[in-house]
Amino acid sequence: MFDEPLRTRIARARDTAVAALLSERNGAGHWSGELSASALSTATAVTALTLVARADPGAAEKLRAPLRRGFAWLARNQNADGGWGDTTRSKSNISTTTLVWAALGLGEKTDDEIPAATAAAERWLTRAAGSLEPAALVAAIERRYGDDRTFSIPILTMCALCGRLGAGTDGWRHVRQLPFELAALPQRWFGALQLPVVSYALPALIAIGQVRHGLRPTRNPLLRVLRERCSDRTLAKLAQLQPPNGGFLEATPLTSFVTMSLAGLGLTAHPVVRRGVFFLESSQRPDGSWPIDTNLATWVTTLSINALAPSALPHEAIAPLQPWLLGQQYRSAHPYTLAAPGGWAWTDLPGGVPDADDTAGAILALLQLAPGDAPDAGSADAVRAGIGWLIDLQNRDGGIPTFCRGWGKLPFDRSSPDITAHAIRAWVAARPHVVSSLQVRLDRALARAVIFLEKTQRPDGAWVPLWFGHQDDPADENPLYGTARVIAALCALESAGHVGVRAALDRALHWIVSRQNPDGGWSGAVGASSSLEETGVALEALAHAHRRAHSPSPGGAAFAAALARGATWLCAAIEQDQWRTPAPIGFYFAKLWYFEKLYPLIFATGALTRLAKLR
Repeated sequence: MFDEPLRTRIARARDTAVAALLSERNGAGHWSGELSASALSTATAVTALTLVARADPGAAEKLRAPLRRGFAWLARNQNADGGWGDTTRSKSNISTTTLVWAALGLGEKTDDEIPAATAAAERWLTRAAGSLEPAALVAAIERRYGDDRTFSIPILTMCALCGRLGAGTDGWRHVRQLPFELAALPQRWFGALQLPVVSYALPALIAIGQVRHGLRPTRNPLLRVLRERCSDRTLAKLAQLQPPNGGFLEATPLTSFVTMSLAGLGLTAHPVVRRGVFFLESSQRPDGSWPIDTNLATWVTTLSINALAPSALPHEAIAPLQPWLLGQQYRSAHPYTLAAPGGWAWTDLPGGVPDADDTAGAILALLQLAPGDAPDAGSADAVRAGIGWLIDLQNRDGGIPTFCRGWGKLPFDRSSPDITAHAIRAWVAARPHVVSSLQVRLDRALARAVIFLEKTQRPDGAWVPLWFGHQDDPADENPLYGTARVIAALCALESAGHVGVRAALDRALHWIVSRQNPDGGWSGAVGASSSLEETGVALEALAHAHRRAHSPSPGGAAFAAALARGATWLCAAIEQDQWRTPAPIGFYFAKLWYFEKLYPLIFATGALTRLAKLR
């Protein structure tokens, strides 16, 4: 496949990447990773803590130091154009800049850097929205998110709490009322209610709906009385959803929005606020910033196992990984989403919620860790439960959503090609290890999932993922990542004897080869610089295709040349330690970007371990 000099170089780069990835394990033997600092998270956290401090003199002294560090970090990390992006490597955007500007309105009197940062932010916002007038800002924010109110209403709520939409209660007329009273209904009804926010945002629906109602109630007397009567019940529901460490979904923004909303109502003594403050204090970093989420420990651990295994994962590394991963599986219904037992979340912390992507990754990882040809009894039981969990999550269209089946068409509740592809890979790998009755269900699920992928493939051969994007793409999308992940799934299907996917697979391979940059690497956006993450996933997909029973249709010289040029680029990136500079391609929720320190190393290792096997 490769000439001898390149083969030697690939082997050397693989050894370097494997050693580096193994060295990133923590003391417990798994990976924790490190998420990027976030201006958006930091702005929401300092706002929540400031509002608590203002309403609770007993907390003010305790919070003074973390607040000072947080405001100082925001001022230091302003972009040259006066705005802020979601990460320190992100372009300025209207959402994060608006939130920071709102937060700075609370801190102007405490720090000499704040007035200058505020003035620059106001110039940026004026250019972006046309004016600082509330109507202009509201229109600009709502244009960014369209019909999905999951993030636009929280942003405007924070602006109102900070006085940026007008004095007193007048500013609240710009904030849409969320129907928090619906949270008093049985939770199993939520999917049919078609709420204006996605499933995981229920705490924000309750808290933000309550502060809007409390400070500017509706003129409708019947609706006003209904909401007042539902207030205590929905607050009790909110407390039930909150994990013991206080962090809703381990997410700083979501926890901050809930905390600041209840503080805005004067409820600083409420247990939800107390726990929220504890979480925010505990999760601030020494430099004063907050990440979007505490960690992605389960996710990066399963990604690492699947990148290394089986050949590059030392035997001694397996011993702590298997029991740890088994311990992350949920064995009872989750109180947040009512998810059935059997799934995995992205983190090992109590704020996690079972989701499809992490469940598929965990199943694949357990099978990689299995000694010999079959998993032991403990892993086999976990795999069976996980497979059943994924099948039960499948939507009517055959695709797989993130958290909840059938909730709606908003992001994370609708089916997604990248998550569906991950589930397919888990199903194919696990099929030989499950009982015949589950195999029958699995085969039906596979057939429906393939139909979903065929329907969602673009005419040019690509698929658009949910969880990754590219900030240079006009639509913030990353079809490179989505297509690479689906290619791997279709190759797994072909290798298992499934027919009928060849046409879709060939179109995808043609597309991914055509998107290679002149330097040999890949990017998620046309004309953007190659990244180690995106080059890694592209090469891993091409390596899967090359190892199929039949030669790839793009084949011949063009396919081989793409692999060789990509491998050369990737080797050079490893030799230059570029894996230490992650790109902001991670997509959290509602157009919120992040980067993860381990992504470039994980995706490069996955590609190199497979490239080294090509013949």
